[in-house]
Amino acid sequence: MTSAAQMPASSGSTLTLDSDPHNTKETDPLRKANGVYVTVHGHFYQPPRENPYLDAIERQPSAAPFHDWNERIHWECYRPNAFARVLNDQGEVVEIVNNYEYFSFNIGATLMSWLERYDVEVYQRILEADRKSSDRLHGHGNAIAQVYNHIIMPLANERDKYTQIRWGIEDFRSRFGRDPEGMWLAETAVDYATLEALVAEGIRFIILAPSQALRCRPLPTPDHSHPEWIEVGGGQIDSTRPYRCYLKDSQESKETNDQGQMTNDKPYIDIFFYDGPISRDMGFSDVVYNSSHFAGRIGSAVRGDHRPAQLISVATDGETFGHHKKGTEKTLAYAFTKEFPQQGWKVTNFAHYLSLNSPDWEVELKSVTAWSCAHGVGRWEDDCGCGGEGGVWHQKWRRPLRNALNWLRDQLTEVYEEYGGQLFRDPWLARDEYIQVMRDRSAANVNRFLSRHQTHKLTAAEQVDALRLLEMQRHALLMFTSCGWFFEEISRPEGTQILRYAARALELAGDVAGVQLEKGFVKRLGLAPSNVDQFKHGGEIYRQLVLTAQLGFKQVAAHYAITSLFSNQKPAETHNSLSKKDAADKQSQHYQKRVYCYAANELDYQLQRMGSLTLAVGNLKLVSEITWESEHLVFAVLHLGGWDFHCCIQQFTGRRNYSQLKEKLFGGLQQASAAHSILVMTQLFGEEAFSLQNLFAEERHRIMGLLSQETLTRLGQLYTQAYRDNYGVLMAFHRDELAVPQELQVAADIALGHRCLMTLRSLQQDIADPQKSWNHILELEAIATEAKHLRCHLNIPDGKQMLEQLIARSLWQLLHDANGSFNADIQLLERLIDVGDQLNIDISLQRSQELYFSCLQSQIAPVCVTNFANQADNQCLQLLKLGKKLAVDVSMISNQLG
Repeated sequence: MTSAAQMPASSGSTLTLDSDPHNTKETDPLRKANGVYVTVHGHFYQPPRENPYLDAIERQPSAAPFHDWNERIHWECYRPNAFARVLNDQGEVVEIVNNYEYFSFNIGATLMSWLERYDVEVYQRILEADRKSSDRLHGHGNAIAQVYNHIIMPLANERDKYTQIRWGIEDFRSRFGRDPEGMWLAETAVDYATLEALVAEGIRFIILAPSQALRCRPLPTPDHSHPEWIEVGGGQIDSTRPYRCYLKDSQESKETNDQGQMTNDKPYIDIFFYDGPISRDMGFSDVVYNSSHFAGRIGSAVRGDHRPAQLISVATDGETFGHHKKGTEKTLAYAFTKEFPQQGWKVTNFAHYLSLNSPDWEVELKSVTAWSCAHGVGRWEDDCGCGGEGGVWHQKWRRPLRNALNWLRDQLTEVYEEYGGQLFRDPWLARDEYIQVMRDRSAANVNRFLSRHQTHKLTAAEQVDALRLLEMQRHALLMFTSCGWFFEEISRPEGTQILRYAARALELAGDVAGVQLEKGFVKRLGLAPSNVDQFKHGGEIYRQLVLTAQLGFKQVAAHYAITSLFSNQKPAETHNSLSKKDAADKQSQHYQKRVYCYAANELDYQLQRMGSLTLAVGNLKLVSEITWESEHLVFAVLHLGGWDFHCCIQQFTGRRNYSQLKEKLFGGLQQASAAHSILVMTQLFGEEAFSLQNLFAEERHRIMGLLSQETLTRLGQLYTQAYRDNYGVLMAFHRDELAVPQELQVAADIALGHRCLMTLRSLQQDIADPQKSWNHILELEAIATEAKHLRCHLNIPDGKQMLEQLIARSLWQLLHDANGSFNADIQLLERLIDVGDQLNIDISLQRSQELYFSCLQSQIAPVCVTNFANQADNQCLQLLKLGKKLAVDVSMISNQLG
C-alpha cells in the first residue's frame, strides 16, 4: 500500500499505477483506468457535544425519544448504513450490506470517539469496511481523515491549522491502522495557506465543490508548453477528472515525465471536485429514494467523448442517508451492489482512482471559499445572510464572536508559552502530540507522554499544571468548532457549546497562571447582539447559559453524596442497630467509583435513619481522570423524604475534625427534627447547600424515577381496580359502538399496560425456565386479546425494549447453544415474535434479523443441506420457517431442498 508517508505530495512526483506482480492490469478494471467509475462520498460528522467538565453528553430533550442527538442520528443513520438492507418484492431481506465498504467517507474524530464508546459493533463495522475496501481496491481504503474538530481552516492561525491536521491524521492512524491519503476540510473551506499545511503533512488529495475552482488547464507538454487557462469560476469545471494544484509563491522548475508531460518540482496537492448538480439533488430532491432514479441521475453525468476513463463523484452530508432522508441507506445498498455493476460502472474511492489516473490537468482555486457559503467564509465571521431565518434574524453577532475568541486564543497562547515553556521542552510539539493522550488517558500512557516532553522530572503539582495547560489548549481549539457560527443565532445550542469550551479554557488558565481573562472576554462578547430579547447580547448568554453550567469538585461531591442514598450496592452503611465493632469494620472499608470523568475514592461513609429522615456523612477524595487534579472533601446529605434533600460540602481538614463533625451531625439527628438537623448542618458547613436540582441530569432523572416508583405503583393499582370494577361497562360501550368515556379508556390503557410490563419483567427473570416462560407468554397473549377488544393503546417503551432483547437473546441461544432442546426453544421464540405483533407495540426485529442473516450462509444453509440429504430431522425446515417470520429471504435454500 502506498501511503502519504511513503510518497509525500510535496515531492512533485507523478503518481504511477500500483505494482502488479501478477500482470493483471489488462484484465482487472480496478487496476487500470478504463470506463466509468463512481464514487459516493459521505461526510459523516457531529459537533462535539460533551459537557466540558464531565466529558459526556448530557440529555438533550429536543432529541426525544433518544437521549441526545448523537444517539438519535446514530439509530437513524450510522447504524442503518452499517447494516443496510436489500429487500425483495415481499419486503424480505435478501442481503445486508455494510455501506461503508462502498462509500468514500470521512467520519469526524469527535464522532468516532463517541461511536467507539456507544456502539462498538458499528464502530468495528466501519473499521472493517475500510479494510475490506482496501483489499478490494488494491491498498486504497474508503476512509479519509478530517481536520480534528471541524474548524474553518482559512480562519485559523498557522499553528492551529497544523495541529488540526496533525490531530486528524494521528486519530485516523490510531483507528484505521494506516496513514490517510486524503483529508476532508470542514465545510470544504480552503485557502492556499491551508493547502500548504496539508502538503507539508503528507496529505495527497482533498475534495472540493466545483464552485471553489477559479481556472484550469491541461498540464504542459513538450508539444504544448503553454496551454491556455480556462475560466471555470461559475462552477463549470469538469468534475470527471482529478486536478493537480500547485502551491503558490514557489520557484518553478519544469521537466518532462515518462508520459511526456511537463512537470515541475513545486509542491502540489491533487483535488477532486464533486458533481455539484447531482450532489445538490441528493440533498434537496427525492432522487435518492429510488436506486434506478439515482443511477439514472449518475448516468446523466457520463461524458460521451471517448476518454478512456472518467469518474462520476458526488458528495453530501452522510446523515442524508437515513436521518434527513429516511430509508435511503437501502437505496445506496442496492445501487452499490446491484444497480451500478449492472450499468458496468466500477464503485471506487478517490485514492484508488488517483492511483489509476494521475492528473493531466491543473487547477487554480479562488482565494478563500467553502461549500456552504456563497461569500467565501463569511458564514463564520460576518453577517453575510447564509444560514439566516429567511431574512428575519441578523447575524451581526458573528464578527464580534470571532473577534472575542481570537482575542482569547491569543491570550491563552501567551499563558501556554510562558508556563508551558517551564514544563515542556517544546510546548507546541507537546500540544501536537497530546492527541495520543486524548485517545488513551490511562495513567501509564500519560506518564509516558509526560516523560517524553518534560523539561525535568515533574512533581505531582507540576504534572497537574502540565495537563491543565494541554486541556486549556484543547478547549481553545474546540471553541472554534464551525457549528457555533453556522446558524442564525448565537444563543442556539451550538453557539452556547463553543462558549462553554471557552469558559473551561479560561478557568484552566486561571488555575495555572492566576490570570483573570473572563472580564475582558465577556466585555467583547457584549458586542455580539442576540436576536433574542431575553439575552440581548453574547455577554448575557455567557452569564445565563454558560456560567450556570459550570461544575466544580463540590458539585461532583454533592452528586456522589445524594446518589449514594440510592446506590444498588451502598457503600459502608451503619444503622442504629449496628454494634460499634460492626460499624467500625464497615467504616474501615474504602470504595472507589467513577463519576463521569472523576474517580471517587470513598474513605469513610456512615448512614443513619431516624423516622422519615436519613442522614449520610462521608469522607471523599475526588480525582479528575483528565487533569489529575484532586480534592479531599467531606459531605453530609439529609434526605427529608420525597424530593427534599439538603447536602453540604467542605474541605477535609483532618481526621479529628471529621470525627467531631460526624458526632455533632448524628447527635443532631437524634432529635428527629428536620429543622434542627439542617440548623446543625448550617452551623458546621455554612450557608451553601445542594439539592436534587444540583445533580447531573442523568442521575437526577434516575432518582426522580425511583422516588416516583411507589406513587406510580399505587396509581397503577388504583387504575387497575377502576378498570376491573368497570370492565362490563367498558365492554357495553364498545359492543354498542359508543364513544367510551375518556376516564374509563385511560384506566383500561394504563391497567393493561401495567399488567403487560409486569409480565414482561417476570418473563425476563424466568426466561431460562421453560414452564414459567410459557405461562408468561400465555398471559401476554391474553393481555393482547383483551387490549384488542377494548381498543387499548399500550404505551410501554421499556416493555418494547425488553421484548426485543428477549427475542434476540433467545435467537442467539437457539443458533449457538440449543442444549438439545431445539424444538421447545424454537417454539418459544416463534411465540415471542408473535406476541410482539399481537401486543401492537411496534417491536423492531432488526438485531434478530442481523443475527439470523449472519448465520444463514455460514451455519444454517450447510447444516440444512446436509441434514436434508440425510433425512435427519425437520429442524432445518423449522429454521427456514423462522427466517420467513423474521422477514429474511430463505428461498434459495428452500429451493435447494426441493
